[in-house]
Amino acid sequence: MSTLASGIGGARAVRAWIDGRKVRVELEDGREIAFPCDRFRRLRDATDEQLRQVRIEACGRALRWEELDEDLTIDGVLAARWLP
Repeated sequence: MSTLASGIGGARAVRAWIDGRKVRVELEDGREIAFPCDRFRRLRDATDEQLRQVRIEACGRALRWEELDEDLTIDGVLAARWLP
């Protein structure tokens, strides 16, 4: 089983931050993942300040931007479920 496949369903975030226009997430197993904000409509149109307001929710299984009303699951990010 690949590392990516084994992480789906069990990966949890311990830290999330914005680096330029990328979301970076540290997982509890030590991996770091990153994705460009333009992969998601609400993040693409957000200001830098709005992006920096990311919070980890659901015991590390989701990212939340309250002001943008956007929620992303860690499983969804790992499975690359985003705009084409």
